[in-house]
Amino acid sequence: MVKEIQLRISLKDEERSDILIIKSAHALDIDKKDVTGIKVLRKSIDARKPKIIFNYKVAVYIREALPKTSEYTFDYKDVSKAKPIHIIGFGPAGMYAALRCIELGYKPIVLERGKNVQDRRRDLKAINQEHFVNEDSNYCFGEGGAGTYSDGKLYTRSLKRGDVRRIFENLVFHGATDQILVDAHPHIGTNKLPKVVQNIRETILNYGGEVHFETRVTDFIIKTNKIQALQLQNGEEIAVNRVILATGHSARDIFYLLHKKNIALEAKSFAMGVRVEHPQHIIDSIQYHCDGKRNELLPAASYSLVSQVNNRGVYSFCMCPGGFIVPAATANGEVVVNGMSPSKRNNLYANSGIVVEINAEADLHKYEKFGVLKGLEYQKNLEKLAFTAGGRSQVAPAQRLTDFVEGKLSDDLNPTSYQPGLKSAPLHSLLPKLIGSRLRKGFQSFGQKMKGYYTAEANIVGVESRTSSPVCIPRNEQLKHPEVSNLFPCGEGGGYAGGIVSAAMDGERCAEAAIVGL
Repeated sequence: MVKEIQLRISLKDEERSDILIIKSAHALDIDKKDVTGIKVLRKSIDARKPKIIFNYKVAVYIREALPKTSEYTFDYKDVSKAKPIHIIGFGPAGMYAALRCIELGYKPIVLERGKNVQDRRRDLKAINQEHFVNEDSNYCFGEGGAGTYSDGKLYTRSLKRGDVRRIFENLVFHGATDQILVDAHPHIGTNKLPKVVQNIRETILNYGGEVHFETRVTDFIIKTNKIQALQLQNGEEIAVNRVILATGHSARDIFYLLHKKNIALEAKSFAMGVRVEHPQHIIDSIQYHCDGKRNELLPAASYSLVSQVNNRGVYSFCMCPGGFIVPAATANGEVVVNGMSPSKRNNLYANSGIVVEINAEADLHKYEKFGVLKGLEYQKNLEKLAFTAGGRSQVAPAQRLTDFVEGKLSDDLNPTSYQPGLKSAPLHSLLPKLIGSRLRKGFQSFGQKMKGYYTAEANIVGVESRTSSPVCIPRNEQLKHPEVSNLFPCGEGGGYAGGIVSAAMDGERCAEAAIVGL
């Protein structure tokens, strides 16, 4: 017999290795000897009050053995001689599109502009130490996309778009810890994701798919509203039948290419702002009601904040407890920051994007001359401003949080996890009023909601500008572009996802759509 129940465990009781068996037996009014196994289905922490509680959902096996295998199976087939589906981009959307193609009996041929995960490391080192950005291999481009080296958070609200559990199970199948199946806010970690990504690639290759790195698509050869061939940077042309476009939200060259060819695009609302970085012990003390040294059973504390300022949302984005701020520019001449955490989340700092909602229709009047690309141009200008303010390198402009709100230049800055370094800059006056004035009020609001958050011990770092795509590539109910019958815009780059899991689910959906009638 198997019973599913909810349990509430105190922090003190959590220290006992047998507490789940004891509590389950008591809740079900049975002898604990009859409990033959406990499977944790969900785990979360309630730290709203000083007495911290661990919430568990568990399956209690009563006089019955725990199953040893997952209920999920992945029926990968030999597709070496099957009909091809071309996939541009090998981030989460492209990877899961490729895996789904193999399950469905079609051969994925992936074209990725960047390098594999191992070779990517050298280019990331060059950004951090030499301040040189390889425009095809960086924190956004390369095997696994932006997710590989920027945290690996798996939390999603896109529960109606596909089977979230299936996405997680496939990550576990490829080497991720099964803890992601349990945690309320699952996270793999930047140090663990590269191996998972490599395993996914090996599955694709082992079953007859193809993955071509350093293969940048530069043009679409279109005839009678259909892509006949893809042109590569080396001049080669590849004939295609179906194309899944999964290039990510930072592949600006794709947006420009489509616009140049008069293929319909749409301006899309997005968000931009800064990264704020606190010492982790401050966030721990606020969230866990402690003196800053949290109990070892508790993970590095996180937060989620939102406020409405002058009819626009100001909110935290991609919060990284125990993490690092990283340089996420995709070209020289711009500064972009993002955050990531290792699997243990054991760094000394907590960072989060704090961003302001940008309404594409109401907020960008000065950029109307750029038409559907107005948000992209606004985004670029802010990144160029950050580059100049930081000293024309990957050094980022920064300010103490309190100085930013009070409108004064910081005499000095707090220590930081951002490797290229920080330069004091008057971000309060440099940021457009649309963003800067709302951030200042937003930070004051957050300080009231989280006592201790508003502090001179925190830095703000500019700019957090790549939260999502400022451009949408439209598609119809069959997930095809309305003007190009064999083009399937996919994932974050198309405007249809907002993170690893939602991008992966959209990749699967596009694969299922692309094979129809093939």
